[in-house]
Parts: sequence; structure tokens; C-alpha cells
Amino acid sequence: MTSVIELYEQISSAPDEKTRARLIVEAIEHVERRFPAVNDLATNAALRETELRLQKEIEQLRAETREIEGNLRRDIEQLRGDLQKEIEQLRAETREIEGNLRRDIEQLRGDLQKEIEQLRAETRQIEGNLRRDIEQLRAETAHHKVDIIKWTLGALLAYAILILGAMRFFAG
Repeated sequence: MTSVIELYEQISSAPDEKTRARLIVEAIEHVERRFPAVNDLATNAALRETELRLQKEIEQLRAETREIEGNLRRDIEQLRGDLQKEIEQLRAETREIEGNLRRDIEQLRGDLQKEIEQLRAETRQIEGNLRRDIEQLRAETAHHKVDIIKWTLGALLAYAILILGAMRFFAG
């Protein structure tokens, strides 16, 4: 209200018509800046029409969302079924591979046991042969020892006879 009174006082106290016209134009420009044009203002009918259009679009979006959600649920269930089938298939393959590996392991164990038994038998045979050879070498060593003792005693006896003979020859 005060601005209207101030405008009135300015227009009343204006010295000439030109100043009054300028003040009125400034006031009108101020009002135009402050308030939008009348044709830019929304009417109740336009607002209602926009509201109805937006509600219709919202319902369409909701319907599309429900349809997409249903499609996604079907796809998810189908994927779950496919995954379940693949999981079962992989489990069956795993069981088959595990069975094959167990059979292979048992066969290897059997083969290794046979090989170990063969090696043990060969080791016992080699050990027996070595014992026989050692006993034979001991017997031969004892026989050679006796021969060496006989030969050494014979040689010592021959030296003793020679020494005695030489002592008699020089002593006598």
C-alpha cells in the first residue's frame, strides 16, 4: 500500500506532464516485472486437464512397471530352473569323475602293492645271495688264512734252518 501512496504523491508533485508520464510508465514496468502475463497464468481447467493427463501417464507407467515386473519374475524363475538343471548336471558329472578317480586310485594302490611285494621278494633274494656270498668269502678267507699261516711257518722254519746252518758253518 505504501508504494501506491508514494507513487500517487510523486505523480501529484510532478512539475510537468512528462515527469508524470515517466513515473506512470515506471510503475507499469514494475508491475509487469512483478506479475507474469495473464495468458501465462494457469487456469483451473488447464490445471485439471494437466492433472488428469499426468494421472493417466502415471497409470500407464504403473501398468508397464507391473508388466515388466511380471516378465522379470518369469525370466528369473526360468533362469532358476535352468541353473538348477545345470547344477544337477554338474553334480552328476562330479560324482562320475569322483567314481572314476576312486577306481583309478584303487587300481594304482593294487599295482603299487604288487610292485612293493615283488621288490620285497627281490630284496630278500638279493639279501640271501649276499649272505651266501659273505659266508663263502669268510670260508675262503679262513682257508687262505690257514694257507698263509702254513706258508709263513714253512718260510720261518726254512729261515731258521738256514740261520742255524750258517751259524754252524761259521762257528765250526
